[in-house]
Amino acid sequence: MRKNRKYIFFIGIAALLFVGYLIADNMLFNGIKPYSVHESGFQANYFVKENTKSKAAVILIGGGQWGDYWAQQFANKGMVGLSLPYIGEEGLPRLPEEIELEYFENAINWLRKQSEVDPNKIIVMGASRNAELALIIASTFPESVSGVVAYAPSSVSWSNTVLPYNSNELKSSWKYKGVDIPYVPMNKIIGNESDKIKMVDYWKNGLAKTNFILQAAIKVEKINGPIILFSGNDDKVWPSSIMADMIERRLGHNSFEHSFQNIKYDNAGHLISNNPDNNSSYRTGIINIDGKDYKYEFGGNNIGDFKAKQDAKLKLMEFIEKI
Repeated sequence: MRKNRKYIFFIGIAALLFVGYLIADNMLFNGIKPYSVHESGFQANYFVKENTKSKAAVILIGGGQWGDYWAQQFANKGMVGLSLPYIGEEGLPRLPEEIELEYFENAINWLRKQSEVDPNKIIVMGASRNAELALIIASTFPESVSGVVAYAPSSVSWSNTVLPYNSNELKSSWKYKGVDIPYVPMNKIIGNESDKIKMVDYWKNGLAKTNFILQAAIKVEKINGPIILFSGNDDKVWPSSIMADMIERRLGHNSFEHSFQNIKYDNAGHLISNNPDNNSSYRTGIINIDGKDYKYEFGGNNIGDFKAKQDAKLKLMEFIEKI
Protein backbone atom coordinates (compact mmCIF):
# COMPACT_ATOMS: atom_id res chain seq x y z
CA MET A 1 0.00 0.00 0.00
CA ARG A 2 2.84 2.39 0.91
CA LYS A 3 4.46 1.72 -2.45
CA ASN A 4 1.21 2.55 -4.23
CA ARG A 5 0.81 5.77 -2.24
CA LYS A 6 4.39 6.74 -3.03
CA TYR A 7 3.80 6.00 -6.71
CA ILE A 8 0.58 8.06 -6.75
CA PHE A 9 2.40 10.92 -4.96
CA PHE A 10 5.12 11.11 -7.63
CA ILE A 11 2.54 10.88 -10.42
CA GLY A 12 0.69 13.79 -8.84
CA ILE A 13 3.86 15.86 -8.55
CA ALA A 14 4.72 15.16 -12.20
CA ALA A 15 1.22 16.18 -13.27
CA LEU A 16 1.40 19.41 -11.27
CA LEU A 17 4.79 20.24 -12.78
CA PHE A 18 3.49 19.58 -16.27
CA VAL A 19 0.39 21.75 -15.74
CA GLY A 20 2.58 24.45 -14.19
CA TYR A 21 4.85 24.34 -17.21
CA LEU A 22 1.90 24.77 -19.57
CA ILE A 23 0.56 27.72 -17.56
CA ALA A 24 3.97 29.39 -17.37
CA ASP A 25 4.60 28.75 -21.05
CA ASN A 26 1.32 30.41 -22.00
CA MET A 27 1.97 33.35 -19.69
CA LEU A 28 5.55 33.97 -20.86
CA PHE A 29 5.09 33.28 -24.56
CA ASN A 30 3.50 36.29 -26.23
CA GLY A 31 4.18 35.28 -29.83
CA ILE A 32 2.32 33.00 -32.19
CA LYS A 33 3.15 29.33 -32.05
CA PRO A 34 3.46 27.75 -35.48
CA TYR A 35 1.52 24.86 -36.88
CA SER A 36 3.84 22.27 -38.43
CA VAL A 37 2.83 21.33 -41.96
CA HIS A 38 3.95 17.97 -43.40
CA GLU A 39 1.60 17.39 -46.28
CA SER A 40 0.94 18.15 -49.94
CA GLY A 41 4.56 17.53 -50.87
CA PHE A 42 6.29 20.06 -48.61
CA GLN A 43 7.07 20.81 -44.96
CA ALA A 44 6.94 24.16 -43.21
CA ASN A 45 6.00 26.13 -40.11
CA TYR A 46 2.70 27.97 -40.53
CA PHE A 47 2.24 31.14 -38.46
CA VAL A 48 -1.19 32.75 -38.16
CA LYS A 49 -3.41 34.31 -35.50
CA GLU A 50 -6.76 32.78 -34.69
CA ASN A 51 -9.70 34.24 -36.61
CA THR A 52 -7.48 35.51 -39.43
CA LYS A 53 -9.41 35.49 -42.70
CA SER A 54 -8.31 36.15 -46.27
CA LYS A 55 -5.07 38.02 -45.53
CA ALA A 56 -1.77 38.40 -47.36
CA ALA A 57 0.65 35.50 -46.88
CA VAL A 58 4.45 35.65 -47.04
CA ILE A 59 6.50 32.56 -47.85
CA LEU A 60 9.94 32.73 -46.21
CA ILE A 61 12.21 30.81 -48.56
CA GLY A 62 14.76 28.76 -46.63
CA GLY A 63 12.88 28.58 -43.33
CA GLY A 64 14.97 28.02 -40.22
CA GLN A 65 15.32 30.58 -37.44
CA TRP A 66 15.38 33.41 -40.00
CA GLY A 67 12.16 32.21 -41.62
CA ASP A 68 10.43 31.57 -38.30
CA TYR A 69 11.35 35.05 -37.04
CA TRP A 70 9.93 36.82 -40.07
CA ALA A 71 6.89 34.55 -40.37
CA GLN A 72 5.96 35.40 -36.79
CA GLN A 73 6.46 39.11 -37.47
CA PHE A 74 3.96 38.95 -40.31
CA ALA A 75 1.50 36.90 -38.26
CA ASN A 76 1.73 39.46 -35.44
CA LYS A 77 0.64 42.07 -37.99
CA GLY A 78 -2.48 40.05 -38.80
CA MET A 79 -1.03 38.43 -41.91
CA VAL A 80 0.13 34.87 -42.56
CA GLY A 81 3.71 33.60 -42.54
CA LEU A 82 4.98 30.31 -43.95
CA SER A 83 8.56 29.43 -42.98
CA LEU A 84 9.60 27.05 -45.74
CA PRO A 85 12.84 25.04 -45.59
CA TYR A 86 13.87 23.06 -48.65
CA ILE A 87 17.14 21.39 -47.60
CA GLY A 88 18.72 19.91 -44.52
CA GLU A 89 15.58 18.64 -42.80
CA GLU A 90 14.58 15.00 -42.65
CA GLY A 91 12.89 14.07 -45.91
CA LEU A 92 14.40 17.03 -47.79
CA PRO A 93 17.46 17.19 -50.05
CA ARG A 94 20.77 17.40 -48.23
CA LEU A 95 22.40 19.84 -50.64
CA PRO A 96 21.08 22.94 -52.47
CA GLU A 97 21.50 21.59 -55.99
CA GLU A 98 18.95 20.52 -58.59
CA ILE A 99 16.18 21.68 -56.26
CA GLU A 100 12.81 21.08 -57.92
CA LEU A 101 10.56 24.13 -58.09
CA GLU A 102 7.53 21.84 -57.83
CA TYR A 103 8.25 21.74 -54.09
CA PHE A 104 7.52 25.47 -53.82
CA GLU A 105 4.59 25.17 -56.21
CA ASN A 106 3.07 22.64 -53.80
CA ALA A 107 3.44 25.07 -50.90
CA ILE A 108 1.89 27.92 -52.91
CA ASN A 109 -1.08 25.76 -53.97
CA TRP A 110 -1.63 24.64 -50.39
CA LEU A 111 -1.54 28.23 -49.13
CA ARG A 112 -4.09 29.33 -51.72
CA LYS A 113 -6.61 26.87 -50.24
CA GLN A 114 -6.32 28.09 -46.64
CA SER A 115 -9.20 30.22 -45.36
CA GLU A 116 -6.74 32.53 -43.59
CA VAL A 117 -5.08 33.42 -46.89
CA ASP A 118 -6.13 35.71 -49.73
CA PRO A 119 -5.05 33.63 -52.76
CA ASN A 120 -4.40 36.85 -54.68
CA LYS A 121 -1.91 38.10 -52.08
CA ILE A 122 0.89 35.55 -51.81
CA ILE A 123 4.40 37.01 -51.56
CA VAL A 124 7.75 35.21 -51.60
CA MET A 125 10.69 36.52 -49.61
CA GLY A 126 14.32 35.47 -49.43
CA ALA A 127 17.82 36.68 -48.62
CA SER A 128 21.05 36.11 -50.53
CA ARG A 129 20.81 32.87 -52.54
CA ASN A 130 17.29 32.44 -51.21
CA ALA A 131 16.53 35.86 -52.72
CA GLU A 132 17.79 34.45 -56.03
CA LEU A 133 15.39 31.55 -55.53
CA ALA A 134 12.47 33.80 -54.50
CA LEU A 135 12.82 35.82 -57.72
CA ILE A 136 12.98 32.61 -59.77
CA ILE A 137 9.87 31.20 -58.07
CA ALA A 138 7.91 34.41 -58.68
CA SER A 139 8.94 34.53 -62.33
CA THR A 140 8.08 30.83 -62.81
CA PHE A 141 4.64 31.01 -61.19
CA PRO A 142 3.34 34.50 -62.08
CA GLU A 143 -0.29 33.34 -61.90
CA SER A 144 0.14 32.41 -58.21
CA VAL A 145 2.69 34.84 -56.74
CA SER A 146 1.69 38.47 -56.17
CA GLY A 147 4.97 40.05 -55.11
CA VAL A 148 8.61 39.53 -54.13
CA VAL A 149 10.85 40.72 -51.31
CA ALA A 150 14.56 40.12 -51.97
CA TYR A 151 17.31 41.02 -49.51
CA ALA A 152 20.86 41.03 -50.98
CA PRO A 153 19.48 39.72 -54.28
CA SER A 154 21.00 38.05 -57.30
CA SER A 155 20.13 39.00 -60.86
CA VAL A 156 21.07 35.57 -62.23
CA SER A 157 20.85 31.89 -61.37
CA TRP A 158 24.16 30.33 -60.34
CA SER A 159 25.46 26.78 -60.64
CA ASN A 160 25.63 24.47 -57.64
CA THR A 161 29.42 24.80 -57.59
CA VAL A 162 29.34 28.29 -56.09
CA LEU A 163 29.01 26.58 -52.71
CA PRO A 164 32.19 24.73 -51.67
CA TYR A 165 30.31 21.99 -49.79
CA ASN A 166 28.19 21.02 -52.81
CA SER A 167 29.18 18.18 -55.13
CA ASN A 168 32.04 18.76 -57.55
CA GLU A 169 29.97 17.85 -60.59
CA LEU A 170 28.59 20.93 -62.35
CA LYS A 171 24.80 21.03 -61.95
CA SER A 172 21.93 23.48 -61.93
CA SER A 173 20.86 24.81 -58.57
CA TRP A 174 17.18 24.79 -59.55
CA LYS A 175 15.04 22.93 -62.05
CA TYR A 176 11.39 22.74 -63.08
CA LYS A 177 9.60 19.85 -64.79
CA GLY A 178 12.92 18.10 -65.15
CA VAL A 179 14.52 21.02 -67.00
CA ASP A 180 17.45 23.00 -65.58
CA ILE A 181 16.95 26.67 -64.83
CA PRO A 182 19.76 28.27 -66.93
CA TYR A 183 22.74 29.16 -64.77
CA VAL A 184 26.16 30.76 -64.75
CA PRO A 185 28.67 27.89 -64.56
CA MET A 186 31.30 28.51 -61.90
CA ASN A 187 34.45 26.76 -60.79
CA LYS A 188 34.55 26.23 -57.06
CA ILE A 189 36.15 28.97 -55.03
CA ILE A 190 39.79 28.26 -54.23
CA GLY A 191 41.77 29.08 -51.11
CA ASN A 192 45.09 30.82 -50.62
CA GLU A 193 48.05 30.85 -48.27
CA SER A 194 46.46 33.28 -45.81
CA ASP A 195 43.56 32.64 -43.44
CA LYS A 196 41.28 35.20 -45.14
CA ILE A 197 39.40 35.29 -48.42
CA LYS A 198 37.58 38.03 -50.35
CA MET A 199 34.25 36.49 -51.28
CA VAL A 200 32.97 39.37 -53.40
CA ASP A 201 35.80 39.03 -55.94
CA TYR A 202 34.68 35.48 -56.74
CA TRP A 203 31.18 36.64 -57.64
CA LYS A 204 32.35 39.67 -59.60
CA ASN A 205 34.41 37.33 -61.75
CA GLY A 206 31.23 35.36 -62.38
CA LEU A 207 29.37 38.48 -63.47
CA ALA A 208 32.11 39.08 -66.04
CA LYS A 209 30.96 35.96 -67.93
CA THR A 210 28.67 38.05 -70.12
CA ASN A 211 27.54 35.28 -72.46
CA PHE A 212 26.35 33.14 -69.57
CA ILE A 213 24.93 36.14 -67.72
CA LEU A 214 22.52 36.80 -70.59
CA GLN A 215 21.12 33.27 -70.60
CA ALA A 216 21.09 32.89 -66.82
CA ALA A 217 19.42 36.24 -66.06
CA ILE A 218 16.31 35.76 -63.95
CA LYS A 219 13.26 36.68 -66.02
CA VAL A 220 12.06 39.20 -63.46
CA GLU A 221 9.86 40.93 -66.05
CA LYS A 222 7.50 37.93 -65.82
CA ILE A 223 6.77 38.59 -62.15
CA ASN A 224 3.12 39.51 -61.78
CA GLY A 225 3.32 41.92 -58.89
CA PRO A 226 5.45 44.53 -57.12
CA ILE A 227 9.10 43.89 -56.26
CA ILE A 228 11.20 45.36 -53.47
CA LEU A 229 14.96 44.87 -53.23
CA PHE A 230 17.18 45.68 -50.24
CA SER A 231 20.96 45.69 -50.42
CA GLY A 232 24.00 47.12 -48.67
CA ASN A 233 26.41 49.17 -50.74
CA ASP A 234 29.23 47.64 -48.70
CA ASP A 235 28.14 44.01 -49.15
CA LYS A 236 31.42 42.07 -49.12
CA VAL A 237 29.91 38.61 -49.56
CA TRP A 238 28.58 39.16 -53.05
CA PRO A 239 27.81 42.27 -55.16
CA SER A 240 24.13 42.50 -54.24
CA SER A 241 23.81 46.23 -55.01
CA ILE A 242 25.32 45.72 -58.46
CA MET A 243 22.95 42.83 -59.13
CA ALA A 244 20.00 44.86 -57.83
CA ASP A 245 20.86 47.49 -60.43
CA MET A 246 21.01 44.78 -63.09
CA ILE A 247 17.49 43.72 -62.12
CA GLU A 248 16.31 47.32 -62.30
CA ARG A 249 17.76 47.76 -65.80
CA ARG A 250 16.15 44.54 -67.03
CA LEU A 251 12.76 45.62 -65.69
CA GLY A 252 13.16 49.01 -67.36
CA HIS A 253 14.06 47.48 -70.71
CA ASN A 254 10.97 45.28 -70.50
CA SER A 255 8.56 48.05 -69.38
CA PHE A 256 7.68 46.35 -66.11
CA GLU A 257 4.10 47.30 -65.22
CA HIS A 258 4.18 46.85 -61.46
CA SER A 259 5.82 48.94 -58.76
CA PHE A 260 9.51 48.40 -58.15
CA GLN A 261 11.82 49.61 -55.41
CA ASN A 262 15.60 49.24 -55.39
CA ILE A 263 16.66 50.35 -51.89
CA LYS A 264 20.37 50.50 -51.13
CA TYR A 265 22.03 51.43 -47.84
CA ASP A 266 25.43 52.99 -47.26
CA ASN A 267 27.63 51.47 -44.54
CA ALA A 268 25.54 48.27 -44.66
CA GLY A 269 26.63 44.79 -45.64
CA HIS A 270 25.24 41.36 -46.45
CA LEU A 271 23.32 40.70 -43.23
CA ILE A 272 20.63 43.36 -43.43
CA SER A 273 17.84 40.76 -43.55
CA ASN A 274 18.60 39.61 -39.99
CA ASN A 275 16.55 40.47 -36.91
CA PRO A 276 16.21 44.29 -36.96
CA ASP A 277 16.03 44.42 -33.16
CA ASN A 278 19.41 42.72 -32.80
CA ASN A 279 22.38 45.07 -33.09
CA SER A 280 24.81 42.26 -33.84
CA SER A 281 28.54 42.89 -33.42
CA TYR A 282 29.90 39.99 -35.47
CA ARG A 283 31.44 41.19 -38.72
CA THR A 284 33.02 38.05 -40.17
CA GLY A 285 32.08 34.52 -41.09
CA ILE A 286 33.96 31.26 -41.66
CA ILE A 287 34.02 29.27 -44.89
CA ASN A 288 35.74 25.91 -45.27
CA ILE A 289 37.53 25.39 -48.57
CA ASP A 290 39.28 22.08 -49.18
CA GLY A 291 39.47 21.36 -45.48
CA LYS A 292 40.83 24.75 -44.45
CA ASP A 293 38.83 27.48 -42.67
CA TYR A 294 38.97 31.04 -43.98
CA LYS A 295 37.53 34.22 -42.51
CA TYR A 296 35.48 36.47 -44.75
CA GLU A 297 33.84 39.83 -44.15
CA PHE A 298 30.11 40.50 -44.28
CA GLY A 299 30.67 44.19 -44.97
CA GLY A 300 29.10 47.27 -43.43
CA ASN A 301 29.46 48.23 -39.79
CA ASN A 302 27.35 47.80 -36.66
CA ILE A 303 25.62 51.17 -36.91
CA GLY A 304 25.09 50.99 -40.67
CA ASP A 305 23.64 47.49 -40.55
CA PHE A 306 21.38 48.31 -37.60
CA LYS A 307 19.94 51.43 -39.25
CA ALA A 308 19.48 49.58 -42.54
CA LYS A 309 17.69 46.65 -40.89
CA GLN A 310 15.28 48.90 -39.01
CA ASP A 311 14.50 51.10 -42.00
CA ALA A 312 14.11 48.07 -44.27
CA LYS A 313 11.63 46.48 -41.87
CA LEU A 314 9.42 49.58 -41.95
CA LYS A 315 9.52 49.71 -45.75
CA LEU A 316 8.93 45.97 -45.95
CA MET A 317 5.76 46.12 -43.86
CA GLU A 318 4.48 49.10 -45.88
CA PHE A 319 5.19 47.18 -49.09
CA ILE A 320 3.22 44.12 -48.03
CA GLU A 321 0.31 46.05 -46.61
CA LYS A 322 -0.15 47.73 -50.02
CA ILE A 323 -0.34 44.47 -51.95
